[in-house]
Amino acid sequence: MAEINFKKTMSDDAQLEMMGKYDREFSYRKATGFLKRAIFLVAVSFSIFQVYTALMGALPPTQQRSAHIGFALVLIFLMYPMFKKDNSNKIRWYDVIFIAGSLVVVSYLFINFDTLLMRAGANTAMDMYISIVAVVIVFEATRRVAGPVLVSVASVFLLYAFFGNFIPGFFSHGGYSLKRIATYMWISSEAILGIPISVSASFIFLFLLFAAYLKKTGVGDWLTDLALAVAGGSTGGPAKAAVIASATQGTISGSSVANTVGTGSVTIPLMKSIGYKPEFSAAVEAAASTGGQLMPPVMGAAAFIMTEFTALSYLTIALGATVPAILYFTGIFIKVHLEAQKQGLEGIPKERLPRLAVLAKKAYLSVPIFVIVGMLAMGYTPMRAALFGIFSTIIVGIFHGLIDKDAKFFIKEIIEGLEEGAKSALPVVMACASAGIIVGVVTLTGLGMKFSHGIVELSGGSVVLTMAFTMVASIILGMGMPTTANYIVQATIAAPALVAVGIPILGAHLFVFYFGIIADITPPVALAAFAGSGIAKSNPFQTGVQASKLAFAAYLVPFIFATSPVLILNFDPAYSEILLGSNILTFSVVFITAIMGMFAIGGAMSGYMFTKMNNLIRPFLFLIGIGLVQTNFLFAMISVALFVAIMLYQKKIAKMK
Repeated sequence: MAEINFKKTMSDDAQLEMMGKYDREFSYRKATGFLKRAIFLVAVSFSIFQVYTALMGALPPTQQRSAHIGFALVLIFLMYPMFKKDNSNKIRWYDVIFIAGSLVVVSYLFINFDTLLMRAGANTAMDMYISIVAVVIVFEATRRVAGPVLVSVASVFLLYAFFGNFIPGFFSHGGYSLKRIATYMWISSEAILGIPISVSASFIFLFLLFAAYLKKTGVGDWLTDLALAVAGGSTGGPAKAAVIASATQGTISGSSVANTVGTGSVTIPLMKSIGYKPEFSAAVEAAASTGGQLMPPVMGAAAFIMTEFTALSYLTIALGATVPAILYFTGIFIKVHLEAQKQGLEGIPKERLPRLAVLAKKAYLSVPIFVIVGMLAMGYTPMRAALFGIFSTIIVGIFHGLIDKDAKFFIKEIIEGLEEGAKSALPVVMACASAGIIVGVVTLTGLGMKFSHGIVELSGGSVVLTMAFTMVASIILGMGMPTTANYIVQATIAAPALVAVGIPILGAHLFVFYFGIIADITPPVALAAFAGSGIAKSNPFQTGVQASKLAFAAYLVPFIFATSPVLILNFDPAYSEILLGSNILTFSVVFITAIMGMFAIGGAMSGYMFTKMNNLIRPFLFLIGIGLVQTNFLFAMISVALFVAIMLYQKKIAKMK
């Protein structure tokens, strides 16, 4: 039998076109000539500036952050048209005005740094005018690269700051003048130049540059082939390979849509070829790709911002997120396996799969990932780890070029990596800037405390109801906002409510982080599912429904780790005492029962376990699954016994057939 061609079925241009259809950040001009050279020059300069300041020492905060935003603004107005339907690929006169305005407002901060610092809040009329222009420019750049939802939400917050004295009830405040609001948003270090952009200007950019170089070395294709070699021959092999590949690649790309299109161009056609329906094929890829942002070590840009909001180290956050991510992918993997058994879908013949021996020779491609993980584990800062990751990727890329390519060709790719890294950072920079406006309003008006108290009062202090309200808010915002911006907003106004009802701070922040991400597969606006349906030629809405069913575990996992801190390596002493005070035993029991719960819930939803399941058993098994993933030891043990009994019963029925 001939070996299957595992290359992508879509060209890079076709992938970009599809990503641009579903995700605003990929809908940019196909520049040529002078415009292309200008974009290249600004993008490369942006990356060099970030690497240089990381190596030699950052500038004073206001200057570092304003320069960071300045590069991004100029690049956005060069790359992105004002209107999505503008296919002229030419820069317009109003783009030139926005670029000039961007340079003016950023230069004002940069040049007058000492003067503004000495004034310390005694702002002038010129400060106000510059700040108003800056906010307008930031909004327009955000709209172009991230869509209108984030801009609309931030605008509502600004109106709240201005008209708060007209709002009745506990949300009321004294109101602020236009001058106070505008200068607070731009000149202070509490809003646009606040925590989100601080993290973006330090190490988020470097990790995105690291990801760009990983793609240049071909590590993404290698990981996909490796997943196919490992799992492709098993029952439902291509679907399982999609889950594994998306888990590994998602932590690199940081985008649900980009991961779906990149990995899905290989895995979706393979799934269809062995008998999976188009909707299910696209749903598997979308669900797995969306979860990629939850998988350490990189976890998307929001994880880095979490370090600032929680005052926890990045290593603590990454370790805490590991088990929930495993549970997420375990749930999808089990559902895929049961569905394949139910439909009798075999894997790809072994002789037609990528050869592990061949792939093992390219194992050096994974060295940069181990460098990042190793340095974080040794206590290095994320910035230092990212820098070493970038340098190790370049070294590995040159070595790879000497083996498979012309070395001169890879030197060209090193420069292109600087350009692509800067471009990939633009949505994150503007999400941080606009979300910073929301954070600024919350800080200025005290809205965060009011909102948190409101949620707690509305829920009557109930932990479950507080989590339910927060879940709904996170998903709704996540349907139209980038993950980073959604997390920043929720971390500011919703996570404190979870902490107030007794959930550990890491559990609270991971909770809102999770639900903001899985909005990408939650109908009616399930962007990752829609992108997958474009490849599979399936019904988009049905694909979204299938994806949300496949990732049903994702809707449970946050509730599990929020109420069972042991799963995020935050051991609950009261629970440990039940198990003779052993943290290891505590973790082992909770983790094993949670995995069993994923299996029980997957079996109940698919209606299959060894053989087709009686419909009367399914809801009972589902409840057992819920019992397995909660923290009451006695109840969990009873659930284990019932689950084993059903498994034995199903196995007996299967033998009789």
